[in-house]
Amino acid sequence: MSSETRLATFFARQRLLLAQERAAEIDRSSLLLSNCGPKLLEQKGLSLGGLSIVNVNIGLGGKTLVELERPMAYHTSPIFPPHALRPGDLARVEANVTAAGPAKKTAPKKPVEGKGSQAEGVVYRATDTRIVIAVDGSDSSSEDLDLPERCRVVKLANSVTYDRMDKTIDQLERIVGGTSNEKLSAEQSRLVQVLLATAIRSENSPIPNVQFFDESLNDSQKDAVKFCLQAPEVACIHGPPGTGKTHTLIEIIRQLTTISPANPKPLRLLVCGASNLSVDNILERLLALPAVEKGSKLKVTRIGHPARVMAHQGILDSTLEVKAGRTEQAVLAKDVKNELETALGVLSGKGKGVKGKGPRGAERRKMWDEVKALRKEYRQREGGVVSAVLAESQVVLATCHSAGGRQLRNHDFDVVIIDEATQALEAVCWIPILKGKKLILAGDPMQLPPTVLSVDEKTKSKSTSTGASPAEPKTSTAKPKKQDKTSDPALPDTEDSSDSEQSSVDEPEPEVSSDKQKNDKVAVSDKRLPVLRPPRTLETTLFDRLEKMYGAKIKRMLQVQYRMHADICAFPSATLYSSKLTSFSAVASHLLRDLPETHADSPDDEKEILATPVVFFDTAGCEYFERTEGDTDEGSRCNENEATVVKNWVDKLIGAGVLPTQIAVISPYQAQVTLLTSLIRPQYGQGVEIGTVDGMQGREKDAVIISLVRSNETREVGFLKEKRRLNVAMTRAKRHLCVVGDSSTVCYGGKYLKSWLAWLEQNADVRYAGLE
Repeated sequence: MSSETRLATFFARQRLLLAQERAAEIDRSSLLLSNCGPKLLEQKGLSLGGLSIVNVNIGLGGKTLVELERPMAYHTSPIFPPHALRPGDLARVEANVTAAGPAKKTAPKKPVEGKGSQAEGVVYRATDTRIVIAVDGSDSSSEDLDLPERCRVVKLANSVTYDRMDKTIDQLERIVGGTSNEKLSAEQSRLVQVLLATAIRSENSPIPNVQFFDESLNDSQKDAVKFCLQAPEVACIHGPPGTGKTHTLIEIIRQLTTISPANPKPLRLLVCGASNLSVDNILERLLALPAVEKGSKLKVTRIGHPARVMAHQGILDSTLEVKAGRTEQAVLAKDVKNELETALGVLSGKGKGVKGKGPRGAERRKMWDEVKALRKEYRQREGGVVSAVLAESQVVLATCHSAGGRQLRNHDFDVVIIDEATQALEAVCWIPILKGKKLILAGDPMQLPPTVLSVDEKTKSKSTSTGASPAEPKTSTAKPKKQDKTSDPALPDTEDSSDSEQSSVDEPEPEVSSDKQKNDKVAVSDKRLPVLRPPRTLETTLFDRLEKMYGAKIKRMLQVQYRMHADICAFPSATLYSSKLTSFSAVASHLLRDLPETHADSPDDEKEILATPVVFFDTAGCEYFERTEGDTDEGSRCNENEATVVKNWVDKLIGAGVLPTQIAVISPYQAQVTLLTSLIRPQYGQGVEIGTVDGMQGREKDAVIISLVRSNETREVGFLKEKRRLNVAMTRAKRHLCVVGDSSTVCYGGKYLKSWLAWLEQNADVRYAGLE
């Protein structure tokens, strides 16, 4: 098969998978909106009702910011009930609905003067008492927001991200095909060719005598830093749990932005992540760095919603919005903004000194014409301010999605760094990649992949998260086509990475000797080029694909972990990291009893509660059977007796002096999380963290209790057999790991679960879990 054909197949497959995922999200959202009445929709956290508009302002980009709250005339409390509306979510502001029947699906309508309207936008800010929706103004009459007195906000399927990914794939295909109007530099073109297997990856250029800023880095971290500096096009860092991946990235950023023998000129960097939290963690550490020799600190700018960044003043001060507002050029833009907000206040009837409803008829149309002209002028002035701020920034930070915003249009970077690359869809990674000349990816393919709703059951068993939580084992409402060799002959006959038992570690690359390996190479000028293969699911990330294409030579693995007791680290190291993951001396033997607040009434209590790193409460034979939430087998699972065992152990830990804030209780199932919350919260409040495994990825606690839930006579474990989810669960613990589960059921979940239970039997303190 020719390279052109493979590229066409790759792009077509990406589009198909993205279309299926978009359809799955829209179907799920539409199903909820169409079948749920207003009260039920609010109970599910998908809407906020009985709101009124407090203010209308102008935000970055000339967006109209509609601020809403719960008026005391209709509510006993101004505080919102629990909801799922988060900054960045797509939402609609519409007339409030109080009928008990199902909410009717309504298509967006063109506003009708005097009869109320609706507007779609993005959640800009959400607090306990107010929510702000950013509506993108346009030059059409549809921007005339004539919203009703009482409103509700409804969460919608977010199509913005999919639109941006689709556009990026189209742009990438045009670039590869030579039909794009956008001209890339030689280095940018080279990077694209290497990533798409149309050019051979260059050999690393040795850099002697690298002087490290942080001498505390271990040997594997230093090796990873040197590897990334030497790689001409692309390098990957494999960071298992607790190995200091972010620490290593900070050293790489310092090396690339500082003049040194290894780096003749300071480079401009775009640092991205799959989540806002990962980006903010890097930013926080960059802000803490000392000034360089000349006395100036690293100039960094964070792009994104201010409401989504970490609530830390230094980080907030580094956001583009705050920095843009402090420039001299911002003064003129502010004057125009004030005029805009005054006009919008008059139109909405919410401005200062305005009483009653806004103007109507010809007067209203005239004012909207003025608003359009002011908005255009504001965008022009603001654009100059934004460009000035970004032009002087050495490091720009954003999520992969946000990197495609208009603020970074026409901006190029020397190096693009993507953290949590194993949790991001490949298509979203291409958004920042097209702005760079070199790429550095960091992540761990042995932890959870991106959350995908539309996974084909033929290629992946029921181990994908859907529904209200990332951990819900529900079947998607979308019905994607079955992908097999008869329907898509271009798909390779390879095992999906999520089910493979092969460990992802730095092994020497084998010689190309087998027929399969020979078939996976294409001769090009007596060198061999890896084959570009289309992914089976969106869970195959760019990191995964590059590792399969180029082997271990494209990455370096960090090998010293600074989180877990050696006993907690032992099983994942042996099974997923080829026993290369070792424990730093300071954490290898630390226990709960070493914490300053802990105490025990007797030596036996100390040994049982505070001096045991791994405990397994086995419920086999207790008949603590699970039950399904809801009326169908597709509902989330919970286990009441198992939850009681967990609660009892939490009581013992806290009774021995472990602080509630040092404990996390996690489960793969949302229904079990809800049940555990009802048992633990009344006594310990918000101190004990309770959540799904997926929600704990990237986090750590001194003591972690895992509730496995599954216990049944048919020995079914569902998506519990996903080894990457199990790996995340067991590697969150620093000093103490407690597992509660039914070994007689769980052992039937495949080779990995069987091995884990055997390891627990041999190495953990196994206890009978019967309730007295």
